[in-house]
Amino acid sequence: MKIRSRFAIRLLGRALAACARVYFRLLKTEFHLARPLTSPYDEKGNTVYLYCLWHHSILCAIFCGRSVRLAGLVSRHEDGSYVADAMECVDLTPIRGSSNRGGAAAMKQMIDATERLNIAIATDGPRGPHHVVKEGIIFLASQSGRAILPTGVSATRSWRPWLKWSYLLIPKPFSRVVMVGGEPFFVPPDLSREQREEYRQKLQAEMDRLLEIAERKARGEGSPPAESMALNRAA
Repeated sequence: MKIRSRFAIRLLGRALAACARVYFRLLKTEFHLARPLTSPYDEKGNTVYLYCLWHHSILCAIFCGRSVRLAGLVSRHEDGSYVADAMECVDLTPIRGSSNRGGAAAMKQMIDATERLNIAIATDGPRGPHHVVKEGIIFLASQSGRAILPTGVSATRSWRPWLKWSYLLIPKPFSRVVMVGGEPFFVPPDLSREQREEYRQKLQAEMDRLLEIAERKARGEGSPPAESMALNRAA
């Protein structure tokens, strides 16, 4: 049954967000950063980034910390309304749009927003394919002059329900969430379509690498990079 009332959708979204905020306090979140002050949750950071993440990690991105000056691209589809309302509940700025609905307007909003806000983009959304980087974030980086900050997210124990085209990472209670941040990824301006595809492939390789690192760390394998910080959400 679809909920068509905007008021009901907004109320449900806020209720779910409130429950999620309480739930995620049961988790320990661990950050491994290639460079200091690149976490969206670090108040000392003053550089604007385009945070690139996979759609499966969207709950962790929203609720594993209190983000500073962060906006996020959210689909105009009905499901996106829940996400947008949840973002507003944790002081994030939703920008509505996708590749086929409101994309041009959303791109302009994001370019304008990069003057003051970090932007988070689930680069394989809103309809997949699963874990495939789309060109939009490359175009945004090229037009805005802001660096992309690729990420990888996993958890020691989790549920991973498959939703249409991708799974959703839901960490189990008292588990540990691992967030890995890579080196800033710069894209030159005025690229041709072929050059944008070249950079898209480079970003794809880096996103795949960081997800593998996050998965390995969640399993207790490998060693953390030089810059690492841990935040215990249960404290």
